[in-house]
Amino acid sequence: MKKRTKKLAALFLTAVMTGSLAGCGSPASSNSAGGEKGAEDSKEIVFWNIGTEEVDKAIYDTAIEKFQSTTESGYTVNSVPVQNDNYKEKLVIAMSSGECPDMYISWSGGPMNEYIESGYAQPITELFNNSELPDRLMDAAIEQAKYGDDIYAVPFMNVSISGIYYNKEIFEKYNLQVPKTISELEAVSDTLVGNGIVPFALANGPKWTGSMYFMNLAARYGDLEPFKEAVAGTGSFEDECFIKAGQTIQDWVKKGYFPEGVNSLSEDDGQARQMLYQETAAMSLAGSWYTALLQQDSQEFAEKMGWFPFPAADDGKTDSSILIGTVGDNFISFNCTGEKLKAAFECAVKFSEDSMADFMVGSGKIPPVKGVDSKLTGEINKTIMESVNRASAVQLWYDQYLPPAVSSVHLDTCQELFGLTMTPEEAASQFQAAMKEYNEEKAN
Repeated sequence: MKKRTKKLAALFLTAVMTGSLAGCGSPASSNSAGGEKGAEDSKEIVFWNIGTEEVDKAIYDTAIEKFQSTTESGYTVNSVPVQNDNYKEKLVIAMSSGECPDMYISWSGGPMNEYIESGYAQPITELFNNSELPDRLMDAAIEQAKYGDDIYAVPFMNVSISGIYYNKEIFEKYNLQVPKTISELEAVSDTLVGNGIVPFALANGPKWTGSMYFMNLAARYGDLEPFKEAVAGTGSFEDECFIKAGQTIQDWVKKGYFPEGVNSLSEDDGQARQMLYQETAAMSLAGSWYTALLQQDSQEFAEKMGWFPFPAADDGKTDSSILIGTVGDNFISFNCTGEKLKAAFECAVKFSEDSMADFMVGSGKIPPVKGVDSKLTGEINKTIMESVNRASAVQLWYDQYLPPAVSSVHLDTCQELFGLTMTPEEAASQFQAAMKEYNEEKAN
């Protein structure tokens, strides 16, 4: 009980540090991890998710409707969509007050592990292994749903890989070629700046968007070992590759590669995409969910866009096939037991049925199902899957991989780098101090 209380306190403090939650109010469900009286008797399954906008909303609604029209369990699902930037804080605050929905979306990694350790996610290994999911889902996606020897979540939404979307017409106008190295990317960016075009559309208000640049640069400068060692406590986030990543970001800020006021712009409000549509910016480093968003906003404009993986380091000493992202973006976790858990799992299975996989592909997604390559038709998604298939490794996003307290420091210092309000050395020192403190507390 003491360990659980400590975990909940840590989660709550992280939520407070990340930002206050407007309009949190009462939790959506009275179902607590301990199982309040009457909670399991309810025939309503409360499902928190981030399906506030199309096409994600249509995916959630369609799968839930399939469940409700076919289930014999007697349960119904109450979908509660929450805007992405507020979602994690809302979930953590609900947990820290002893309440949590029956089903909820998470993103694997450190936060999911802490939800499990705090008692707010139930193992589904037996249900999972007795279903069709082991034969249907990609092995890499299933691995990300594990904690220890058990499975705790169902991956379903997307193979979400970071890469650079670019306007093919702008590149053609200025005779620009897809860059293979970081110096070539800088040469492309210099040409764009010289012609009054912002190289990268970036809205870094939520911080995680800017983190993509840091993660990709660190991986290109040092591969993945420095990160793994820093997390394990055998290395440090003051390693040269992290310092150099910060230096590069600040060099790019000073050279005008990002829009003015980048740290005040909102990703959820589509401000980065608007720069692309207005053609005041030519590129955007984003997750592959952007494909669906671009198609949804304007199929005509989406056809102007191409995609390439983050370019290689110039010295050629590191593995340029490494990608940053996740195989199975959005994992459904469960905070219920007994018959309600069986019904909730039945609903989760609907998300990866063949008809749903086809629906997702048609919406620009790449669901983490085996054989999805043969379903893809769009040029961008085919290119993305080629990169995934070539990749020696896919590093999970830092803010998902790291424990929440450390992730919060990483995101804060990353934003400071873009604001030129902290040196790369200072950012690295704070990042390392947070990781060291976490490891010491965990050891005790």
